Amino acid sequence: MPASPSTARAINDRLALRLLQEEGPLTAGQLKQLTGLSRPTVADLVERLAAAGLITVVGESGEQRRGPNARLYGIVADRAHLAALDVRTAGVSVLVSDLVGRVLAEASVPIGGDTGTGPALEQAVTLVERVAKEAGADRLHTVGIGAPGLIDPATGELRDSTGLPVWHRRLVAALQERFPEARVTVENETNLAALAEQREGGARDRDTFVLLWLGHGTGAAVVLDGTIRRGASGGTGEIGFLPVPGTVSLPSATDCEGGFHSLAGAAAIGALAVRHGLPGDPKGDGPVAAGTVREAGASADPGSAADRFLDALADRIAIGAASVVAVLDPGCVVLGGEVGQAGGEDLAARVESRLRRMSPLVTEVRATDLGGTAVLRGALLTARERAQEELFAPPER
Repeated sequence: MPASPSTARAINDRLALRLLQEEGPLTAGQLKQLTGLSRPTVADLVERLAAAGLITVVGESGEQRRGPNARLYGIVADRAHLAALDVRTAGVSVLVSDLVGRVLAEASVPIGGDTGTGPALEQAVTLVERVAKEAGADRLHTVGIGAPGLIDPATGELRDSTGLPVWHRRLVAALQERFPEARVTVENETNLAALAEQREGGARDRDTFVLLWLGHGTGAAVVLDGTIRRGASGGTGEIGFLPVPGTVSLPSATDCEGGFHSLAGAAAIGALAVRHGLPGDPKGDGPVAAGTVREAGASADPGSAADRFLDALADRIAIGAASVVAVLDPGCVVLGGEVGQAGGEDLAARVESRLRRMSPLVTEVRATDLGGTAVLRGALLTARERAQEELFAPPER
């Protein structure tokens, strides 16, 4: 059944807006060439999108031609402002961008573990307000949040997870109260990091891969055929709870100690470094563990203590990665997070060589391109997509 005229217009409008988003400003002639639409159809959609306040003339093509240069049309970037948050157990980072994803302002604030729920929420929300003001945003259209823990697939809300501060679960409501016109959503941080790696990072050429997050804790995100898989309860990728050899106990439903987290979390990396005679902090967080791995990589001469440390770390990471590979056969594993970035291609190559010995399934192991910034980038990408879904559907005339 052929599409109705209104449906066809909506499809054409979205196509043109996506092209302007991805390619930048374009002339009507370039839109005609890229969309395959007729000249009158392109002229109509340009007029329609301009009248809706979605695109505007941003310059001229500058081509050498007779007569006036062709007008360049671009998305009205300040039509909407977006905020992205990376929520950690010890603080929050915020950035505000325009509709095309250009970052206008960003900042972070630490939030101590002994901070009460009310003061912690106030610190986080005040930071968002301050960054929005610095960005010149009178209002926020969409707010995307990346947070640790499980996201309930039925409600889209952050579930109660042992070990996470109470203010995490109340942040969405607090932001919604302070920014009543904004659309506020929350997503698991590792899933957002995987989205960023797929769009902008180490998995740009992959529709199927697993992101193995290595930071303060461990996690995984599963992308199959271009889609993030969340599971029945939103827990796909909770690899920290994976029972593995090499630990002294088993994890429980409320504590991942004894699981893969005990082998490859930040504290475990610090303890492993000390065991090899290297500086390390067994109570360290993700950035501290990343610094340990980075310094080891810079001094890892063959047979050195640093070299043996990285081999031992690769052994541990490979145990978790091999379990994931055996079940999913993703063909590619990206080592993400601060530790994955610090280890770089050297650590990735060590893990890959171990996977070759442990599994018949051919798996490429890559280092992240984005590291700890991936969560914010993923939150921004998600916020932008949701804003565009609404704004890129102009009302019928």
